Amino acid sequence: MLSLYERVSRQRSLRNWGIFLLALTVAISAIPLAGLSPSAVAQDEEPAAAEPAPADDGGDAAASPDAPVQSRNFLTWMFDALGLFWMSIFAALSFVMVALIMMNLLQVRRDVLLPNDFVEEFEQKLNGKDFQGAYEIARNDDSFVARVLAAGMGRLSRGYPEAVEGMQEAGEDENMALEHRLSFLALIGTVAPMLGLMGTVQGMIASFDKIASSAVSPKPSELAEGISTALFTTLIGLGIAIPAMVFYSILKNRIQRLVLEIGMVSEGLMSRFAAVGNKGGASGSTTKPV
Repeated sequence: MLSLYERVSRQRSLRNWGIFLLALTVAISAIPLAGLSPSAVAQDEEPAAAEPAPADDGGDAAASPDAPVQSRNFLTWMFDALGLFWMSIFAALSFVMVALIMMNLLQVRRDVLLPNDFVEEFEQKLNGKDFQGAYEIARNDDSFVARVLAAGMGRLSRGYPEAVEGMQEAGEDENMALEHRLSFLALIGTVAPMLGLMGTVQGMIASFDKIASSAVSPKPSELAEGISTALFTTLIGLGIAIPAMVFYSILKNRIQRLVLEIGMVSEGLMSRFAAVGNKGGASGSTTKPV
């Protein structure tokens, strides 16, 4: 069984690196600021060659509508459009998302959940008939596979079927803990676009309020404030949701694959105890522990 584990490990390691690099590429490409110019300004008309104003026109030049539009940095424009409220919400959401991604990437790894050193040492104890030593090793180790094996060996005195049931319960508990931690990433991927939509509605309401409360036609710059808020909240919400959902899908698939491998390895290691408490048949030896 160990040879099967080693063969699967070698085949999966390269694939994991490929998936990880693909995820980083997708996340980077999803950054919404990548395709925007550093000075995004609403310049309807470039002040073409300045038309010389007649010097004798009195003070009418000051009211000229053709005055050049002031350019501003994109980040400044974004901060002004979002305001302190939306900036605080999206900054906190981004920080939590990055923390969850890093925590799950560090936790959902083969050398953490299914360490090769532990498997080799545990099998050596079994081969040497040192079953108590194997149990102590499994009980003192903090990995997924160790907890499953410790739960199974703790019930061997009641028979192999009871040991298999204990391994199943431990495996389901560990799997649920991993998926529960990962589910917060899916929650962020769902909530972020909803917050962006809320900001869109708020910004459009502000723009229409300008139109409704103005006795004359409002200036485009006044309407642009609400529209900017509407578009920026949507942009940032999607920019947070896309990498969150990408990493959620990748990590969920990795958890499922590792849980399956842990089940195969733990079943192979415990199958030598199939005769314990199962003298009437070998039906219990075919049950997968995870």
